[in-house]
Amino acid sequence: VQLVESGGGLVQPGGSLRLSCVASGFTFSNYYMSWVRQAPGKGLEWVSDINSGGGSTYYADSVKGRFTISRDNAKNTVYLQMNSLKPEDTAVYYCKAELGSFASWGQGTQVTVSS
Repeated sequence: VQLVESGGGLVQPGGSLRLSCVASGFTFSNYYMSWVRQAPGKGLEWVSDINSGGGSTYYADSVKGRFTISRDNAKNTVYLQMNSLKPEDTAVYYCKAELGSFASWGQGTQVTVSS
């Protein structure tokens, strides 16, 4: 099981980034996918979820209206489109795959929002 995130980087406040997480080694379309972040010196913060079929999505209040989660089961990929980025969005972003009691995490991608 492997999850590989990409798309992070340095962006100015108000800018946008799209994170990708490519999965391999399991049947991606069966899994519930999440994005979780960790800001410097802080704990893990849940950001967004998407169900296996992509028809249901959920967001933390801190990102609602600015971030959009989506998935392409044909490409084994989950995305996080991040718009109107703020300095407080600075964090390492991780994707997570879940099915029942099984969970797997990626290695994370750094997002830095700064002028």
